Amino acid sequence: MISSISRRRFAALATAAALAPRALALPPKPEPFTFLFFTDAHLQPELNGVLGTDMAFRHARTMGARADFAINGGDHVFDANKVTLARASQLFDLYGKTEQDLGLKVHHTLGNHDIFAIGTDPNTSIASPADSTLFGKRLFEDRFGKTYYSFDHKGHHFIVLDSIQIMPTGIYQGRIDPDQLKWLAADLAAQPHGTPIIVVTHYPIVSAIIQYEAWRPSPDPKLWVALINSEQVWPLFAGYNVIGVLQGHTHVNERVDWHGIPYLTSGAICGNWWKGTRLGTPEGFTVVRVEDGKLTTHYETYGFQSSDPHNT
Repeated sequence: MISSISRRRFAALATAAALAPRALALPPKPEPFTFLFFTDAHLQPELNGVLGTDMAFRHARTMGARADFAINGGDHVFDANKVTLARASQLFDLYGKTEQDLGLKVHHTLGNHDIFAIGTDPNTSIASPADSTLFGKRLFEDRFGKTYYSFDHKGHHFIVLDSIQIMPTGIYQGRIDPDQLKWLAADLAAQPHGTPIIVVTHYPIVSAIIQYEAWRPSPDPKLWVALINSEQVWPLFAGYNVIGVLQGHTHVNERVDWHGIPYLTSGAICGNWWKGTRLGTPEGFTVVRVEDGKLTTHYETYGFQSSDPHNT
């Protein structure tokens, strides 16, 4: 016979279990799978940029049986920054049509060249006043949806970050804003303990490129190559099973291990902006295999020949 105290204790435990956060639940058993990581297509009609992107996607389609889906790491087009809405729309239309040749579900990441009319005053922009509703990130959101979000696949949790922040001066920086940092911390905390987590960002969180990049576009090279506030982001991963961070933006193929996490930057579909190889990295994309709690990657080239090659 259950005493009143036992009944109260049982009721209390039942209530606690019902209110327990997702993090206390058992994670689903991870299953192995393969996906594709494309980044920095910089699709454009010039320099055979549409042809090159189509070649990459058609080549990737031959791997379709091995890939569950694809992630685009940003900079879909080149570029939407200082152009009219007609030009930006043309570029995104061309990209959308080309992506159909991939034949896979694609998750999209915002890149700095995907933001519309930035670098101009919205009130005096070369984009007409009627275009202002799509200014900045809104054109990307209209085409692809949220700029940061998460999703689950076969027992793994993916987090896609928005690493582009538009400053009051009208320029952009690689930065994760305070609201997104709070969201990221909460999203990580909500995962069942031990869940394998994969993070995607356009601007790198961790990269060594400033050690071998000769070109310095600003006094602080970090302004160009990585997040301004990386030190606020990577510590959030401590204590979680983050098995890899996929990055774009620099157009080089690179791996840096930091605090036990591999930061994997992929070379670009466009190589050196459709002008040849980029610091020895040719045009291509990354094939990612997820198995036994680890990421293994293979960089796949697809045979594009630049119409205006010069290597840097």
